[in-house]
Amino acid sequence: MQDLNELKVSINAIKDEIVNGVKELTNSKALYEFKKTFLDSKAGKINALMKEMKNIPNEMKAEFGKNVNELKTWAGEKFDELDVQMKEAESKQRYENEKIDITMPAVKCKCGKLHPVTQVRNQLIDVFGSMGFEVYDNFEIENEYYNLTALNIPQDHPARDMQDTFYLSPDYLLISQTSAAQIHVMENKKPPLKILSPGKVFRSDDDATHSPMFTQMEGLVVDKGITLCDLKGMLDLLVKKIFGEGTTTRLRPSYFPFTEPSVEVDVSCFECGGKGCRLCKGTGWIEVLGAGIVNKKVLENCGIDSEEYSGLAFGVGIERLAMLKYGINNIKLLYESDLRVLEQLDD
Repeated sequence: MQDLNELKVSINAIKDEIVNGVKELTNSKALYEFKKTFLDSKAGKINALMKEMKNIPNEMKAEFGKNVNELKTWAGEKFDELDVQMKEAESKQRYENEKIDITMPAVKCKCGKLHPVTQVRNQLIDVFGSMGFEVYDNFEIENEYYNLTALNIPQDHPARDMQDTFYLSPDYLLISQTSAAQIHVMENKKPPLKILSPGKVFRSDDDATHSPMFTQMEGLVVDKGITLCDLKGMLDLLVKKIFGEGTTTRLRPSYFPFTEPSVEVDVSCFECGGKGCRLCKGTGWIEVLGAGIVNKKVLENCGIDSEEYSGLAFGVGIERLAMLKYGINNIKLLYESDLRVLEQLDD
């Protein structure tokens, strides 16, 4: 560039480019990038004009510099004005997008709740806790002695078979009943004892009412003079709390290796009041758990004098109670985590 006329042509071209270019811009970020094209200290087109100063005759340098600086000032003011306008427009748009219509109905948030099995488990612990029972947790992997032998289960009993119990080795297995915890307690504590042992148990069984893994809770009382009357009194209170005040129990003779005598415990049908319906299969009664007086051999295996002390024991499947209480006909519904099912099951 050798004279001021060429400079004026370049200045007008840059002004036209700026005026036409900003018409295409839609946001402040694009404006910033466009501004750098002209005012960047290294690569900007206006600053590039200043680099031509060395090629201008000395007598023209003052006028040349003045014209370039005027262009720079004009461009800066132009971009600053547009930047303010665009940011105001963006702020208004952001406000419109983020504003809340307080007249709209509130969005409902669903609250979580405990699983039905957990609810029933907690209810059982509350009921027996009010009677003075202590809770002891189980090991899910147990020695064969504590799970079977100490409970007076004979060597030829079906519970020892591979098709019934999950063995991990000849000596260790997944517990098939939570009674194992009771053996540990009786070995390490002296009577009187009142304990609950809830936990997961594992059996090779799978149909609509059975699962290979389920939740069981067993109770044990060891003291002087314990009888079946004590057992029935406790279970009467339990079923009233779980199924309603009008519910009663009855005891039917049965057999378990670890109790003698042994009983099956039925509750009066809470659906029909004992008149007979589909739930109780017309009998007016529903089987809920097994129980009995602790076999003397079990007490003696734990070092407890069976002549001085006696005990009662009971075991209940928590899923069984949950299915009865909430009208569930397939145990698998309790394990599928289907919210359509779980939302209907709550006290």
